[in-house]
Amino acid sequence: MSAKVDAGSAGIAPGVDPLYIGLMSGTSLDGVDAVLAQFPEKHDSGAIRVLASSHLDFDADFRNELLEFNHPGTNETHRNALAANAIARLYSAAIEQLLDGIAPSVRHAVAAVGAHGQTVRHRPGEFDGCGYTVQLLNGALLAELSGLNVVCDLRSRDVAAGGQGAPLVPAFHQAVFHRPGRDTQVVNIGGISNISLLGDTVKGFDCGPGNCLMDLWIQRHLGQAFDAGGQWAAQGQVLPALLEAMWATPFFHQAPPRSTGRDLFNAAWLDGLLHDGHAQAAPVDVQATLAELTARAIGTSVPAQGGGIDAVLLVCGGGAFNTHLLQRLQALLPLRKVLSTDTQGLPAMEVEAAAFAWLAQRFMAGLSGNLPSVTGAKGPRVLGALYPA
Repeated sequence: MSAKVDAGSAGIAPGVDPLYIGLMSGTSLDGVDAVLAQFPEKHDSGAIRVLASSHLDFDADFRNELLEFNHPGTNETHRNALAANAIARLYSAAIEQLLDGIAPSVRHAVAAVGAHGQTVRHRPGEFDGCGYTVQLLNGALLAELSGLNVVCDLRSRDVAAGGQGAPLVPAFHQAVFHRPGRDTQVVNIGGISNISLLGDTVKGFDCGPGNCLMDLWIQRHLGQAFDAGGQWAAQGQVLPALLEAMWATPFFHQAPPRSTGRDLFNAAWLDGLLHDGHAQAAPVDVQATLAELTARAIGTSVPAQGGGIDAVLLVCGGGAFNTHLLQRLQALLPLRKVLSTDTQGLPAMEVEAAAFAWLAQRFMAGLSGNLPSVTGAKGPRVLGALYPA
């Protein structure tokens, strides 16, 4: 487990507006991202100041344990409960790293922590008409360890209201990145990719795999956690027959609202396709094909209309650092500028954690955090459950 904290945070002092901490550990399973954010009291404003950020890596054994939870296994209840405790301890450590060296008065100004938890199953609408989504986190333990109000279980209420429970970030993207008269779309490329189509009516949905399959493949063949800059994928050739076999997966042709996860896009899915006529494919060509699949899933999700200097696709998440992937997106979307959210003042690796700080703010104010136009829920809902300090 390693930590990174932005420099220059020691001089932070609380202001008039309350502070919120956002914690995110996503489907990339790389670790915990944390931000200390300040929002204005005017809750409908998209203004945000990220005052500090930190990152804690998952160690390899814990990451592998979490991966196993995407499939049925033995003694799951016991293992899930202990993993939820471990996530709470990691989240608490991320908070301590975030606030290290910051004045104690700042901690007292933190109104709440918005804690996502670790998604291990996501099956909304299935089985009994409601389905479920599972994010591992012992919120009570995190409140005990941190001494802060904890808002967590942020997806379940939307699922209970008939929604997908995902993606939740389009509401935040609209608040922060939308500009009247500018054609702006936002894609978050984590383990899974999701798109936010901004405007008078916000749309958003999961596109499909982001980094999860590329990470899996390079770890298997080169022992690396991820394909830095997409350099390995750039050396390969896209395999058209394999790409089309992947693209035949029904999810890609399902109308929104839709969401997905490692329940679908996992090693078994990929290995099944490879064994069905592609077993002799060179590993580097499979990596190139997986990168092209991610680019196609995103590119076909962006409206074809639009152009000119005001048409942009903003990219956040770990995929924003995959140069090869961004080049493929730019080639597929020639009428748009493909840019990192860094260009808009919010670093790509801080966006999701900031979104969950924003959702905590919404909860504490009694305001809805979902968009029915995105998730398909019956209406706006206040999202989350509170574990008081």
